[in-house]
Amino acid sequence: MKAVLGFDTSCYTTSCALVGIDGSILGADRKLLKVDAGNRGLMQSEMVFQHVKSLPERMERMLADLPEVDIVAVSASTRPRPAEESYMPAFQVGASQARTAAMLLGVPFYPFSHQEGHVRAAVYESGIETDRPFLALHLSGGTTEVLLKESNQLTLLGGSLDLHMGQLIDRIGVKLNLPFPCGPSMEALAETGESRQRLGVSMRGLNCSISGAESAMLRMLDRHEISERDAAAEIFDFAVRTIYRLIEASAEKTGATQALLAGGVASSQLIRKRLLERKRKRALPVRICFAKPELSGDNAVGIALLGADRVRETNPLNV
Repeated sequence: MKAVLGFDTSCYTTSCALVGIDGSILGADRKLLKVDAGNRGLMQSEMVFQHVKSLPERMERMLADLPEVDIVAVSASTRPRPAEESYMPAFQVGASQARTAAMLLGVPFYPFSHQEGHVRAAVYESGIETDRPFLALHLSGGTTEVLLKESNQLTLLGGSLDLHMGQLIDRIGVKLNLPFPCGPSMEALAETGESRQRLGVSMRGLNCSISGAESAMLRMLDRHEISERDAAAEIFDFAVRTIYRLIEASAEKTGATQALLAGGVASSQLIRKRLLERKRKRALPVRICFAKPELSGDNAVGIALLGADRVRETNPLNV
């Protein structure tokens, strides 16, 4: 079977994937980078070191149980976003290994951005109608952006002017002595707490501000004005209300009637549930779709799928 190999070495995940040129997922493997307890992240040099060490292991695991395939292209994420000035050293690990693999195999190498990969992975079996424009929300520890996906073009509409939603969750989680990344632990804690909407949503057009919510929550915790479980509940409620406002404002601006949520933050079942509840209560005329949970966080599947798309576009008679 003809297939495309994809690599993604992001800030906190090493991943690889193999997809058929028909768009079927043949195999995928990923591993979170290790962050020591109490730390809120990693230096880029440490990310690079861990990716270099981990990527061969991920490839070995992925290929162990796969049938023989004919790799006809290799793709990789080479930068965070589809913009000329976008750069981050961590992505060069996957990019360099992908280029080398492509040269050894004598096949094309296709570079994409990490963000494009996120959106493409999110589309997979999400129910979104790709023949019509849709809003794509990329919500993670490194990105909080709203984009318009129209044909093959991603256009940035807005997003956070300071912190990212995943950063907020992680920073408050670390304050509560939860393991990093803190999303799953914070979500479990939030399920036991109660929100009274103590954190106000700050919007400016199609942009939001998140740092004020962090400062306010840290003050409440330092003054012992809120319990840990209620703090977690407030953070997730703030996330839902902010995401809703971003969708609402962007839909009004563009006329889009469907939205797709991608990124690690979008994998939260609590956020999905509460966001859909809010949409129903307020009768927002936008259909909201979500990436499959396993394809919401950082992964190489979207990068491999983009490579398969490119193969079909460039060699329609040879697929």
